[in-house]
Amino acid sequence: MTAPRPFRIQVPDAVLADLRERLARVRWPDEVPGSGWSYGTDLATMNELVAYWRDGFDWRAQEADLNAWPQFVTPIDGIDVHFVHARGVGPSPMPLLITHGWPGSIVEFQKLLPRLTDPAKFGGDPRDAFTVVAPSLPGYGFSFRPNQRRVDLKVVADMFATLMTELGYRRFGAQGGDWGAFVTTCLGAFHPDRMTGIHVTLLAAGRDTTPGATPSDEERAYLDQLARWEREETGYQWIQGTKPQTLAYGLTDSPVGLLGWILEKFCAWTDCRGDVLAHIGRDTLLANVTIYWVTGAINSSFWPYYWRRHERWPIQRGQRIDVPTGYAAFPKEILHLPRAWAERAYDIRRWSVMKSGGHFAALEEPEALAAEIAEFFRPLR
Repeated sequence: MTAPRPFRIQVPDAVLADLRERLARVRWPDEVPGSGWSYGTDLATMNELVAYWRDGFDWRAQEADLNAWPQFVTPIDGIDVHFVHARGVGPSPMPLLITHGWPGSIVEFQKLLPRLTDPAKFGGDPRDAFTVVAPSLPGYGFSFRPNQRRVDLKVVADMFATLMTELGYRRFGAQGGDWGAFVTTCLGAFHPDRMTGIHVTLLAAGRDTTPGATPSDEERAYLDQLARWEREETGYQWIQGTKPQTLAYGLTDSPVGLLGWILEKFCAWTDCRGDVLAHIGRDTLLANVTIYWVTGAINSSFWPYYWRRHERWPIQRGQRIDVPTGYAAFPKEILHLPRAWAERAYDIRRWSVMKSGGHFAALEEPEALAAEIAEFFRPLR
């Protein structure tokens, strides 16, 4: 076993200079007059954000904020996995693995981490403290090297279980959204003896349930939501899941193309009411996209979509995950599985309907999410 080695984010000056030069040479497309976000990323918003990225955004300040958290890299199955390891402040902090998704990164956790590790600082109970391990998904951000082998989400779950073993955590909790919810679900399915419990903001299992002859109101609402999602919102999945290499040329060569591709998801999937820059913040949005740019990891980040479309989902139809499970349903999440379907797939112990927020819960509602995580895990400690 190789001991994790300390890691600091240190983007070379030349990489940042090249980024600014590319931003200065942007060639803009036209736009259907008055269309806003109707056909994709809004041109006026892109103009504003690209100008700020080029002339006002301070990556070094964002880098320093990220480096304030203890970070490490350790080799697991031939891949150097990057992770934050933040010790809890309390009498008996509980180990908790938190996992991001696409097109996210550890930037999502900047406001969540202190609320989990030091709840007393925010008026909470120090007995609810967690020691948090927050990896970059293999193939994402600082867990990527060019020409690195691709791994599916079941393998990622196995790798993260190994990581927690290396850190000395025999049992731990897990939390995630987006692909992080799939990884968390796989941990519950395939490493149940290791798990204190799992908490998700997106339900990855139970989707293959077939409604009865007379669907309930909740089932009808979900089926309508699913039909619209599949009709209007899955174009990115098809290209990322079938010909990711082709898309990667444009997004790896053009920072504006990369920003436009990612920004649209932050607008569509958040509770931003059309103003994503105010809702998330320009610096946070750009810190996340800059990580994809400086690491060159956008192509490898597509791999879970290709795997999901071409390989069999490892959790079989009807398989139940008998690990205590908590679920926080944020109103602007992309899909809301009926509770009856979820309970066939998971041992649901806490089901919370949240007042606001969307797909990027840790970014949008860090205080509410931290409180939910604490409430769920409190009786399982």
